Formats: sequence, C-alpha cells, structure tokens
Amino acid sequence: MTLEFHPLANLFPLIEGEEFDALVAGMKADGYRSGEEIVLYEGKILDGRNRYRAGLAAGIFEADAPPLRSWHFVEFAAEGLDGVFSESEIAAGPLAYVLSKNLHRRHLNESQRGMVAARIANMRSGERTDLKASEANPANLPEVEGETVSRPAIVQARPVSQPEAARALAISERSLRHAKTVLDKGSVDLVAAVDQGKIAVSLAAQAAKLPEPLQAKVVEEAKSGHANAVRTVVKREARNDKEKRLADKQIALPDKRYGVIYADPEWRFEPRSRDTGMDRSPDNHYPTSPTAEIAARDVAAIAATDCVLFLWATPPMIEDALTVMGAWGFTYVSQCVWVKSRPGEQRGPGYWFTAEHEILLVGTRGRVPAPALGTQWRSVIVAPVGAHSEKPEVFHLLIESYFQHLPKIELNARTHRPGWDVWGLEAPSEVSSEEPRAEREQCIEPATPAPIGSADDDFDPVAELPEFLRRTK
Repeated sequence: MTLEFHPLANLFPLIEGEEFDALVAGMKADGYRSGEEIVLYEGKILDGRNRYRAGLAAGIFEADAPPLRSWHFVEFAAEGLDGVFSESEIAAGPLAYVLSKNLHRRHLNESQRGMVAARIANMRSGERTDLKASEANPANLPEVEGETVSRPAIVQARPVSQPEAARALAISERSLRHAKTVLDKGSVDLVAAVDQGKIAVSLAAQAAKLPEPLQAKVVEEAKSGHANAVRTVVKREARNDKEKRLADKQIALPDKRYGVIYADPEWRFEPRSRDTGMDRSPDNHYPTSPTAEIAARDVAAIAATDCVLFLWATPPMIEDALTVMGAWGFTYVSQCVWVKSRPGEQRGPGYWFTAEHEILLVGTRGRVPAPALGTQWRSVIVAPVGAHSEKPEVFHLLIESYFQHLPKIELNARTHRPGWDVWGLEAPSEVSSEEPRAEREQCIEPATPAPIGSADDDFDPVAELPEFLRRTK
C-alpha cells in the first residue's frame, strides 16, 4: 500500500508531464541520491512526494515496504534527528518547513503561490495538524528568496490570516482573494489548471463563477495553451451569465418590465411644402405623430432599471430621435447603420442625398452588459428593403444575439416575433403562420409599395396606445 501525502504537502501542486518523466529517468539512470530523504510526519509524506512517486515508477521503492526501515525515509521529529533537521526547523513546525522547502526549491508563478496562500488561510484548526504548540511558542514563516523584510511571527495555535499568508508567499492580497474564489467555487479541473500554471488566477476567479460545463471549456483552452482564447471564453461567458441573471431578476418583478426595448416610431417628417412635398411622405403609408407626442409617451414606465433601447431614425430625424431617447430616460451610447439594398438602379427619396440608409441608435439606462469582446456585430449592415418603413429581420437577430435572456418588447411592431412582446397599430396578437417565412425574409421593395394600415384623418395614435404608454411624465 503506497504512502499517503500529508495535507500540508498538498498545499503545493505535484509535478507532471515531462518534468516528472525526467525525474523518473534520472532515478533509473543514477539511482536514489543520499541527502534527498523523504520526510514523514504523522505517518504521511510531508516532503518528497514527487521523489516518492518517481521512486515507485523507477522500481526503487516497493509500495508495501515499511518506510522507516529504509534510509530513504526520515521522520520529522525531535528524536533521532541524525543531523537531518536543525533544532530551529523542528521548533518552527511542519508548515514552516514545507513552505521553506518548496519556495526555495520550485519556481512558482504568482498565481500558483496565490493558491498555496489561499489554502493556508483557508485551513481550519481541525485540518492544521501543526497547530499543536502553545501560543507561547510562535513561529516565523520562511523568507521568500530575495526578500529581506522580516514577517511578523505567526502563532501556530491559531489559523494564519489572509494578510499573513499573502506576505508569506510574496503575493498581493488581491491575488489571494482570487485564489480563494477559485478554491471555493471552481471545479477540480479549474483548480488543477491554476496549480499547474496553465491559467492566471485572476481569470480563473472569473471562470469559477460560471457553471461547471463552461469551466470545463475554459480549462480545455487553458491546457491547449490558448491564452487569448481563455480570456475570450471567460469574458464572454461571464458577460452572458451576468445578462441571464439580470434577465431572471427583471422577469421576476411584480409588474413586468423590459430589459430590451426596440422602437421604430411613426416619425412625422415635415416637407418643405405640405402642398407639393407630400407625394412620398410617410403619411401616405401610415399615420405619423409629432415628435413631442412620441417623446411624451411613458416608455420609462415599462423599462427595467437596467435597460437598453434600440431606436430607429432616418437621417433627417436624428436630432428628434435623440430628444425622444432622452425623454424616455435613456442615454445615447452608440449606433449602427442599415445600408439599403435595392433591385437594379432603384434609389430612395431625399433632398440633400437620396435615402440609402437608416440609423439604429442605441441608448441605455442603468447598468446593461455590453456585448462580450469578439462578439460584436459590424456597425454597417447591408440588407434588402421591404415594404415602406419595414425593417429587416437581421436586426432582430442582432438584438437577440446580444441579449438572449432579457425580456424584450418591440414598439410599432409589424409582426409578433417569438419570445417578444409587441405593441403597435399593425402588430398581430400572436405569431402568424399564414405568410411563408421565405417570403417574409425576401424583403424586396415592390415597384408600387402597398399602403400599410389606415391613413384615416381621424386616427389618433395616442388614443390607440395601451394605458401604460398613454401616461405622460
């Protein structure tokens, strides 16, 4: 039966891979060298785990052989020192001995040392078998090579505090906190990846907050040595997890509010002359409203504390759109452009330029997670035009890819999209299956656009609003 490893020895990771194979090969070639005895404490290996494993692999040790009958093993004790341990080493205790041996022998990065420090600080009295001395018998933790500042004595009869552990391992307390998060929340494989120096503890602390399947994905990338991929996966999944938790919180509100509002207001564009310039006015296709009336709608009443607004505007209406965005309680942050693809040589209307694009403004309120790095769409999207004012489905897809979980509503909607609530004169009460999807996605502008909705002069857009949108600020 092989010897167990002492918990204090397990503060440090085992060597693996090529380094361990080289150790085994060296023992096979040269045998076991004197002066590298394996140290036992409480019947377990306190120091020399890697040499013991290599000795077993090289055939030097037998698993069932009594260890203390062989010169390869010594006991960490005051009796029978035989010159192996100094009195100061025995007085300092096994924890100080293990730290001293490993910190001077092994080249560990800050993340690996952080994991050791977190384990020391996490140890409870029941696990700390070296905490048997009285409080009158303090012990200094060992100096890290290159440091000259003495550390305060750590009394062995009490646990080591986080600041003390951080100083003992020459790391920042921040690194220790990251390591503690990894130990407390990380999977076994994620902990091992940090111990082996495959991933920085700061990234691992973020990954530890993710579900285990996603942690496994991070570990896989880390073991492959893809540092940039690890960062991308961690940040993307952390952002998605934050968005999902935000969605759960919003859906649970007593009165439903939305994390995403997608709006295409019925802007009223005033031509140079209403007598001669109305031939291609939006009013010929659907009722429009003055900007002041659109701004007065209490959209803020349906917006969650943390919410994003996607607001359509044509170039002449940008100033009006920004006014409306502010009136609804949102702050402008960005935009993307829809470049309109038309058949043949067709062009749009316009005064200074023909209208070949529209702008989707983005505004936020509260703390909305921006898209994860590497997942952002391009700011210019080319898509075919459809019926007058109809927007391509690709923009729904864009929003859904950014915010999979947040509750969504589309204002002035033409169709009822699965997973969305809708409001608008032309919005159906449920998803329609009458029109084939392929025809809806074709989005080719007809030669003579068919009027959509009613252009009745008696139509009052505000009167048609649900109660929550009729309230004014």
